[in-house]
Order: sequence, then C-alpha cells, then structure tokens
Amino acid sequence: MTPRILEKYRAEICPALMKEFSYKNVMQLPRLRKVVVNIGVGDAKLDIKFMDAAISELRAITGQQPLLKRAKKSVAGFKVREGMPVGCTVTLRGARMWEFLDRLISLALPSIKDFQGVSRRGFDGRGNYNLGLREQLIFPEITYDKVIRPRGMNVTIVTTAKSDEEAHALLRGMGMPFNR
Repeated sequence: MTPRILEKYRAEICPALMKEFSYKNVMQLPRLRKVVVNIGVGDAKLDIKFMDAAISELRAITGQQPLLKRAKKSVAGFKVREGMPVGCTVTLRGARMWEFLDRLISLALPSIKDFQGVSRRGFDGRGNYNLGLREQLIFPEITYDKVIRPRGMNVTIVTTAKSDEEAHALLRGMGMPFNR
C-alpha cells in the first residue's frame, strides 16, 4: 500500500508544479530524496542510559534503527573526548520517508502548543529544508511516562529542487504548515 502523501504527490502536487513552474518534462519536477532525523545527546558523557533512551525513542518515531554518532575530536570546553557518543541519526528513504513525513505534517506539528506554523527561513538555498523540534513528545509513538528527559531533534528534508521557491512549493503542496 502506498503512503497517503505519496498518492497526493503523484495526483495533485506534480500537475500543480508542472503548471506553476512551466516544466516541459516530468523529470524536471522536484522530488524528495531523503529525510534525515538527528538527536544530539550531550548528556551521554555523564551516563550512557541517556543515549540508550534517545536511540529507542528515535527508533519508535522513525521505525528504523538509528546510527550512533561519536565525537570526531576532543573538545576540552565541552568535556568531550574523541570517540565518545554524542548523538544518533536516522536517514529515511522510500516508503518510511513518506510515512514519517505524513505523520510529521498531519499529527506531530499540529499537536505543538500555540503552533503558528514552521518558519520559511529553514531553506538552505539549494532546495533543502531544516526543521528544529523542541521535544520528541509531539509524536504519538512516544509515551510521556517512559521519557527520561525531553530532547530536541533536527529534521532535514532533502529534495531535488534547484531553488528554495521550488522546494517551498513542493512542501506547501504536501501540507507543510508554513507561517505567513
């Protein structure tokens, strides 16, 4: 079964983008390449159970085993040594990417208290979008009682768009709630 947002992309968004940007070929249409979700765990230097909790929460949110990230070099000011675990990341592609994006747009973002929409300043100039979330509790897969500490996460949506305008039109068509 194809994800709901992928069907919407094929049926509604592609024809709208063809008309809006006057593409001559369907291969010119911007598409999603991948979605990368990162969690930084600075507390892992104190106790490894914080890293284990972050990995299990990220696994529950994305449905995929996270990759442990280690420090590349020592930084005395942060009390971090080379090789210490500092975060975890997941790269989503295919059906999992579409399902995660659907849950993010339709369930997680609207559940944020006093939500005004996501910023348009998250584009990087090459058609990719970065979104910072303050806590993992907005996802319905996370139960409040099992959370050791609320953590923020970064969601990067990588597209094939050539410009920020094309990527904005693509994400807006998918239902991303941009603020005015």
